[in-house]
Amino acid sequence: MTEVDIGTLHAVGDRWELRFERRFPHPAEKVWRALTDPEHLRHWFPADIEGEMSTGGEIRFVFRAGEGPTLGGRVIQADAPKLLVYTWATEEFRWELRPDAGGCLLRFTNTFDERGKAAKVGAGWHVCLDALGTLLDGAAEPVTQEAWDRVHPGYVAAFDETSRPE
Repeated sequence: MTEVDIGTLHAVGDRWELRFERRFPHPAEKVWRALTDPEHLRHWFPADIEGEMSTGGEIRFVFRAGEGPTLGGRVIQADAPKLLVYTWATEEFRWELRPDAGGCLLRFTNTFDERGKAAKVGAGWHVCLDALGTLLDGAAEPVTQEAWDRVHPGYVAAFDETSRPE
């Protein structure tokens, strides 16, 4: 894992923003489908999303293997193929797409309350975004515990509060 690969963590008021940037050699429309279509989401997103993925739509996050409770959310903004913002319980996810040299740039921001879960969440999104890239490239590889185990120590090191400047 390189510094380019790893997400970044930022304090924003009393909340935390975990940010990622990934370049994909695919048009924004293709990436948008992977962000919104249930069949595509199944290959890389941690839960099924049920409901209307349009502005104001109520959605539900259902874990396929019962790893967690079903949680609700709402689509704050859906402007295909540029911007998708929604809530998952108390968290907010912001997916921004813009054309970029032969493909598109994805900027993803996860906003949450608990600083202590940043390394866990960061490693999780890292492997999910890797799986998204694999799906876009035409292969569907599942998100695995082994992949998470491989990147998690890098997030623990990067987000260790004792090494952060004030």
